[in-house]
Amino acid sequence: MDLAVIGIAFGAIFLVELPDKTFIAALVLSTRYRPFAVWVGVGLAFLIQTLIACTVGGLVTLLPHRIVEIVAGLIFLAGAILLLREAPKADASEAATEEEYAAKAASPKSGLAAVGASFVVLFAAEWGDLSQLLTISLVGRYHDAVSVFIGAWGALLVVSGLAVVAGRFLLRYLRLSTIHYVGSAVCFLLAGVTAYQVVAG
Repeated sequence: MDLAVIGIAFGAIFLVELPDKTFIAALVLSTRYRPFAVWVGVGLAFLIQTLIACTVGGLVTLLPHRIVEIVAGLIFLAGAILLLREAPKADASEAATEEEYAAKAASPKSGLAAVGASFVVLFAAEWGDLSQLLTISLVGRYHDAVSVFIGAWGALLVVSGLAVVAGRFLLRYLRLSTIHYVGSAVCFLLAGVTAYQVVAG
């Protein structure tokens, strides 16, 4: 277990997920169900998805090292461009995203039903998400699935926890477009570092 890798994975996934629909979904669900039940359900969905992403990343490391680094660098670059492209319209699309998830959580639930409903909504929404691709890339880049898993899942739990506890407050003072730009910069940095090591190696 490498604390530096945990920190890199946490920071990268946190910045990518904070402006993502995951944050809005958890916020909306917490207005329909008990916040703790939402957080547990969302956390379990993220647990399974992060485990799958880290497993896929572990399989990727079986490929030749240079190919793995090139693919990881390309995914970092694609993530940076995607975040940069979506940044200008992020604030405007927030209301539409809230309406989408409000419709999915129309009927009130409690206890295990609320946990299950939150799990299903997030589990279905997050497949092929940028955070999953970055998790796979980070495992391939650092060859440390355990550290990446801890950092990535930890970041997802913190993001969903912030959404549940203080989502509306944060949206009042933080522009999603700004967070997109910061996340894009981090992905460009990871792509640049990876490209340098490919060339230097």
